[in-house]
Amino acid sequence: MANPYDYLKAISQVERAHSQFLDVVKLELDTLGVYDINNVQALMLFNIGGAKLSMGELTLRGCYHGSNSSYNTKKLVENGYLTQERSPHDRRSILVRLTKKGVRLRDQLMTMHQRHLELLAHTALTDEELGAATATLDLLERIWSRAGDLMERAAAHAA
Repeated sequence: MANPYDYLKAISQVERAHSQFLDVVKLELDTLGVYDINNVQALMLFNIGGAKLSMGELTLRGCYHGSNSSYNTKKLVENGYLTQERSPHDRRSILVRLTKKGVRLRDQLMTMHQRHLELLAHTALTDEELGAATATLDLLERIWSRAGDLMERAAAHAA
């Protein structure tokens, strides 16, 4: 059985690491002179990449909730980073993709990530350790997803 202290510490560390990463993205945006979007919106652009995604797919790809995705998508469209169109297969579904302005910023964020990778080369973190951390985070995500599914089923059954 997992140590409850280690489990709670891991949750806290994930939260802090994500917050610190958002701070780094904000600094990058400031350095680039990009003030019309925020760090979460920049991550959304990065996660969209070259794809054309539905809002549901976008929510699954990132660390944001559905209501935040709708608001942030609206802002990205208003500021010229995204375009929206109705899906030809399901007229209820909206597809988003990057504009040229969005692609330029996504490419600048790729440069930021490349700099971070170069910094990793100068740390004691090995490829194996990074792979193990990723595998652990994947496992935690699957556990939380299953727990959420079970809670939703129990709530539906109780209703």
